Amino acid sequence: MDITQFDLPRYLSMLPLFQEMKPPELQRLTHGCRLRTLARGEDAFRIGEPCVEFHVTVSGQIKLFAISPAGQEKIIEIVGPGNSFAEALMFTDKPYFINAQALTDTVLLSVSKQSVMLEIENDPRFSMRMLAGLSRRLHGLVNDVKAYSLHSGVERVIGYLLRDFPHSTPNEGARTGPSADAEMGRSQNVVLPVSKATIASRLSMTPEYFSRVLHELESKGLIVIDKREIHIPDPLRLTRFPLP
Repeated sequence: MDITQFDLPRYLSMLPLFQEMKPPELQRLTHGCRLRTLARGEDAFRIGEPCVEFHVTVSGQIKLFAISPAGQEKIIEIVGPGNSFAEALMFTDKPYFINAQALTDTVLLSVSKQSVMLEIENDPRFSMRMLAGLSRRLHGLVNDVKAYSLHSGVERVIGYLLRDFPHSTPNEGARTGPSADAEMGRSQNVVLPVSKATIASRLSMTPEYFSRVLHELESKGLIVIDKREIHIPDPLRLTRFPLP
């Protein structure tokens, strides 16, 4: 991507947070934005650095992670294109307490706190849109903690593979009926966006256990593994897999 030709106002207008803003407001907001290209493995920020902006992944992937006292890496979240992070921390006047690093070559948009505060002063509805986005993120993180605490490793892996399907967790029907069953019954291919070790960390599992679960599901005929591509012949059957 040639960031010198990047249409920043147009891109901002497509983000949920900014899509109700008028062209003059978007143009004003761009003065507080910066675009960066990060190579794979390059840091976006590190623990202890001041947080004076929030970020949006334009392309690529960013992993948010912490390091345990024993030196083990724990991935908190993988942020893909169009998703933002660090909004809440930006308002606390505290430094970053997690690290952010590019998993792939990434274009990152950063929006300064100063420009955000100006828009909030001009239109209080802007703060409501920001709160809505923060609430969605908090809801997702709470669901993650719930999954790690209450679901087995097999459930977590199945939930990850079927994360884009109309259900919540295995053996829990979020949508029922013939149309939902028909949609779930069609075979699908899932491409793992990052390494298995990265996904395992995201699911609070060891890489060995994650691989073991995948191979167990394959031995049952529920999935077919081809490197990073996983074919699911019958997603509905996978959701009904008898769990330990």
